[in-house]
Amino acid sequence: MDTTDRPQVHESVTRPPRPAVGLALSCHPGPVVAVTALVVALSVSSGLGGTRCVLVGGAVLTGQLSVGWCNDAFDARRDAAAGRRGKPVAEGVVSRSTVWQAAFTALLLCVVLSSACGPVAGAVHLTGVVAAWTYNLKLKTTALSWLPYVIGFGGLPVLVALNMPGHPWPAWWAVTAGAMLGVGAHLGDVLPDIDGDLASGSRGLPQRLGAARTRMLLPVPLVAASAVLVLGPAGPPGWWGALTLAAVVPTAFAGFVPRRTWRTAALAGAVAAASVDVALLLIRGTSIA
Repeated sequence: MDTTDRPQVHESVTRPPRPAVGLALSCHPGPVVAVTALVVALSVSSGLGGTRCVLVGGAVLTGQLSVGWCNDAFDARRDAAAGRRGKPVAEGVVSRSTVWQAAFTALLLCVVLSSACGPVAGAVHLTGVVAAWTYNLKLKTTALSWLPYVIGFGGLPVLVALNMPGHPWPAWWAVTAGAMLGVGAHLGDVLPDIDGDLASGSRGLPQRLGAARTRMLLPVPLVAASAVLVLGPAGPPGWWGALTLAAVVPTAFAGFVPRRTWRTAALAGAVAAASVDVALLLIRGTSIA
């Protein structure tokens, strides 16, 4: 049989990701979407009008994009040396210069949109964004690695409240709960990578504590946030508040399960507790100011 009669065998070729895809993935899309959606939902539940919701959401979105791109561009060499997967800059899918340009462009847009929210609200939000950039560039390797998360998450209810009619300051419990959620987000984000971080020389607070102690500390700020959200607002919490606290405590402390499942259980419990905290914050949205 002639070679032209032989059946053609089509080999599957895996195409490398395009730079545009790499740029999109290097912004840390999960946290970007989660934080932006949280703030937009809190804005809606607080009664902000459509235009204000879009403005606040745009400010938060551009700020989060700038932080995510800054993180991957700055850590590219360290990620490449550690062989971390899923890092487009470290893998050469998109250049560091492109990601830096995107980070500074998003930061500039964030300044414009935050300023349009009002001088005080804009200053509060930009303080959180600057704190997050400071985390990326320096504080993530120090014992103060938790501080930018406190500033950033604690400032989100402030941004929403100051965009309400009359520009009121938010209730103390909303800011406190946001700050506690920030601490929990930091501990939960770092926990899976502590061993690799230590090998690469990154020594933020969770790395200094070690995986076991971080796992045990993780539920504390999340349960504290639940308690503040249930007990902080004026008036009795009601039966639902007691039920919520009774449910969130054992869920948050799921990480104390022994044996090899502790890491997965800790993160699953933390996600469940954080979800309850977010739901409580949204329910309380109308009374945050």
